[in-house]
Amino acid sequence: MTFLRKLGPKNPQRGATECIALRNCPDILELADGDFAVIGKDIRADAVARLPSGVGCGPDETVVRIPRRVLVAAKCDIPDAL
Repeated sequence: MTFLRKLGPKNPQRGATECIALRNCPDILELADGDFAVIGKDIRADAVARLPSGVGCGPDETVVRIPRRVLVAAKCDIPDAL
């Protein structure tokens, strides 16, 4: 797996409780194959039972929470189409 780039601002303004010693740093990354990886808080244990109808989480998947501002800040770097 190869990471091409971080999406969003290169030096984002983070809150005082985030990104201390490079921990708790939610981010969105683009992979060389065109897919994306997300760094965030694993909320699978609480989320799976509450997923909407038609949504599932397989045994090799997880549910990750990222702050809204991280996704909104990355919006300009996310392609509109394939």
